[in-house]
Amino acid sequence: MKNAKTNNIKKVLLFTLSLLPVAIIGGICTAIYQLDTLSKDMVDQAMSQIGSVEILIAITALQTVLYALVCGFIGYIITNKVGLYKPFKLKKKSVFSSLAFGAFMGVLLVIDHFLSGALYPEIQTVNISSFSLAGITASVLYGGIIEEVMLRLFFMSLVALIIWKLFFRKYESNNIPQKAYIISNIIAALVFSAGHLPATIVMFGELTPFLIIRCFALNGIAGYLFGELFRKYGIGYAMIAHAFAHITKFIIFAIFI
Repeated sequence: MKNAKTNNIKKVLLFTLSLLPVAIIGGICTAIYQLDTLSKDMVDQAMSQIGSVEILIAITALQTVLYALVCGFIGYIITNKVGLYKPFKLKKKSVFSSLAFGAFMGVLLVIDHFLSGALYPEIQTVNISSFSLAGITASVLYGGIIEEVMLRLFFMSLVALIIWKLFFRKYESNNIPQKAYIISNIIAALVFSAGHLPATIVMFGELTPFLIIRCFALNGIAGYLFGELFRKYGIGYAMIAHAFAHITKFIIFAIFI
């Protein structure tokens, strides 16, 4: 029993520490990408408060590392507790589903680039400016991995734990009704969408009904699909799908735009 607990702790620590280089690189690239997309006035305002670009990058990287380590460590434990943990194994069906969901979201982002971008040119400006080494790296590492750790591994599992304890306490952890996971996925997808509203305000300077619907539609669909992959196949496949959505968008941009 003691050996089993020791092995579990080692697995949690190894998983958490494996996120460290991803978080550092992803955080640095996210800061650089944000500086590239902000207006000069916003950058000047940020510099007047923080002091220098280097400090801003360091703060962003540190925040990303803290998010990854805390959510990764706690999320891994909760995921095991609620029966959502699945060891990563390459299977054709799982890989195909992840790549298909990712490609679908990537194409959807490209369609949004033209349709929503026709109404709000800022969308096309930001999308094009993201086509850089920092932008691509930030999208794949921060978006594809760190966001999945925070929103699916940690938050969705936490919501599932709360729902289980409140409404399904008579069930064992290995027999929690699937509807508990589905509800937690929907909640996580909505929170994932709401988390993009501050960036929407920064980009457009306002929140119109169209922008709110767009934010919840795009991110809600993506969040739910990634959550389904997490529920069925494990966090690794949610990461693959999320990262591949960005990769698909950049590939299409490279070819046609």
